[in-house]
Amino acid sequence: MGLPAGAKLELLSPTEMADADRLAIAAGPLDGYGLMKRAGEAVAAVVLARYPSATRVHVLCGPGNNGGDGFVVARLLAETGVEVALWTSGEPRAGSDAAIAATQCLLERKPLAAFAAEPGSLIVDALYGAGLSKDLSGDAARAVDSAARLSVVAVDLPSGVSGDSGDILGTAFRADITVTFARKKPGHLLLPGRDRCGEIVVADIGIGDDIIAQVAPRAFENKPAFWLDALPVPAVDAHKYKRGHVGVFSGGPSATGAARLAALAAARSGAGAVTMLSPANAMQVNATHLTAIMLRKADAIEDVQDFLGDRRSSSFVLGPGFGVGDKARDFALAVLGRARQEGGVEGLVLDADGITSFRNAVSTLFEAAGRPDAPALVMTPHEGEFGRLFPDIADDKSLSKLAKARAAAERANAIMVYKGADTVIAAPDGRAVINANGAPWLATAGSGDVLAGIVAALLAQGMQAFEAACAAVWIHAEAGSRFGPGLIAEDLPLALVPVLRELVEARQKVPIG
Repeated sequence: MGLPAGAKLELLSPTEMADADRLAIAAGPLDGYGLMKRAGEAVAAVVLARYPSATRVHVLCGPGNNGGDGFVVARLLAETGVEVALWTSGEPRAGSDAAIAATQCLLERKPLAAFAAEPGSLIVDALYGAGLSKDLSGDAARAVDSAARLSVVAVDLPSGVSGDSGDILGTAFRADITVTFARKKPGHLLLPGRDRCGEIVVADIGIGDDIIAQVAPRAFENKPAFWLDALPVPAVDAHKYKRGHVGVFSGGPSATGAARLAALAAARSGAGAVTMLSPANAMQVNATHLTAIMLRKADAIEDVQDFLGDRRSSSFVLGPGFGVGDKARDFALAVLGRARQEGGVEGLVLDADGITSFRNAVSTLFEAAGRPDAPALVMTPHEGEFGRLFPDIADDKSLSKLAKARAAAERANAIMVYKGADTVIAAPDGRAVINANGAPWLATAGSGDVLAGIVAALLAQGMQAFEAACAAVWIHAEAGSRFGPGLIAEDLPLALVPVLRELVEARQKVPIG
């Protein structure tokens, strides 16, 4: 699926941002210093608009291009009459764009080692930005401590935050506003860096969409513009099975609630029919609590095979409250063993116990998912579950959460929904999105079961697996955020309704073809 015009959801790694700068300079008309001037102008405009009463502005400049942006900011603010103190760490390389910016800024330079700022003043952090690759230390680290109680505007990214991973490199500024250029970086959205960025302003400095297209980034911010044109909307002549049929596997009599949450979420998310596949000894418990959800016995693999042949469910959820063991593995492999054209199964959402059941049989799962005609596999692990299936990837400190999700998706032949407040969704082909609308209210038992049901419903209605996972994660988070304090998982299926209504209304306004 292509990005809608103007969406600007691409995320650029620091390396990709450097490529974009290089391509833009080669294309003209702006040279490197021209881009630097645009960046400085954008930051200065934010400072003047947002902090008109700041008694003094302290601009902290490093020796690289981020510092060059800072020299431009300092000069422009001083030209408007703002009282500016300029603090520097090292000299820009001779002949560089940053050196040009430094020579055009005639303010007195003070050594960063002596930095001190009075209460009520404003800090512009132009020390290192997104390109930092080692821990912040020395004078820069002391500057972070000195600015702890002051307002900070960061240039590109708060110094000390990795642009690739969002990791804190030693220490980092906590910005009120971060002004970045052309596109966001992964470090703006991945935790803990996201918490240090404050409000993020993306400034246009003359790097056009055509340049970004040449860079061809494969990571995006997860917003409706990314998947809205694929969101299913029922046709006028739709009937329940035409809208997709979801099968949800239930656990035993004392563990049925999680599956019911997934089933109800699937129904609320547009699936025309939902069937709970229940052990015989849990049929009565499930029947007591289910109304619109159908119920069918599934004790043995033969029961699953019969259901696959009779009902032709479009997608399945396996894992919530199901129990860990051979039965979970057998049922999952039965679904994955069904060719799409044979049984019409579009996908399997494997969550919770379903994931853990394969910790000692990962190759079996991954091989089943890798068959050309296999249903799509969507896995929704939290950090602990991720580590059970991918211990080597999870333990690799050199990899960001984005890189880990991509590596796992490729290995598993699956869509990976690596959950958390900064959920990453990755596809085997390298596409990935980072979700940024997560809410702390979703940290409640059963929330993930609801997410699994939403994914399955969108799959059942014909949405491609990657887009279905992206949409489900955003919808789930948006519903939780809007509900707010007091949220429990039982609230979520109904809380989905206003979010889905707005999306469907927006979808119907999107031109098709």
